[in-house]
Amino acid sequence: MLLCVPGSLRAGAVNRKLLAEAARLYGGPSQVADLRLPLYDGDLEDAEGIPEGVQTLAAQIAAAEAVAISTPEYNQALSGVLKNALDWVSRAPGAPWRGKPVAIMSAAAGRSGGARATYSLRLAMTPFRPRLSTGPEVLLAAASRQFDEDGRLTDARALKTLTEAMEILRAEADA
Repeated sequence: MLLCVPGSLRAGAVNRKLLAEAARLYGGPSQVADLRLPLYDGDLEDAEGIPEGVQTLAAQIAAAEAVAISTPEYNQALSGVLKNALDWVSRAPGAPWRGKPVAIMSAAAGRSGGARATYSLRLAMTPFRPRLSTGPEVLLAAASRQFDEDGRLTDARALKTLTEAMEILRAEADA
C-alpha cells in the first residue's frame, strides 16, 4: 500500500492532485493521510498523550510499503501543516519512518515548482532515517495549469518524470 501524504489540507489542492497521479502510476492500493492534527504542544502531549490522529498517522506510515509526500511551497519552505505532522509523528513510539521508502515532490505556483519546499522537507525528514528517493525530482511549476478537469497531469515531461519517480519508488518498496 502506498501512503500519500499531502502537505495541503484543501480538498482541491494541486499537491493532492499530484499525489493522486503518483498513486495511479505507482499501481496497487493507496490511501491519503489526514493531517488535520492539533498543533504540536508538549503540554498537550504531557497531559493527554499522543493524539489519536497522530497514532493513526504513525500506524499508516509503519504499515505502508512506501510513502509519497507532496508539499506546497509556503514562504520558501514546506507547509506548516506538514511540518506539524512530522513533529507529532516524531513523538510517536516505534520510529515508523525508519527504513521506509519515501518519494518527495512538490506542486507550486512559482517557477521553481517548490524546489525550496522539497529541500526543507528533505532536511526535516533526515533525522527519521527513511530511504529517501534521490530522484528524479518532481517539481511541478505553475501547478494550477498542469491538470485537466479530471485531475490528470497534462504536461508530458512532468508525467514522464513522475512515472519514473514512481517506478523507482516501487522498486525500492519491492527490494
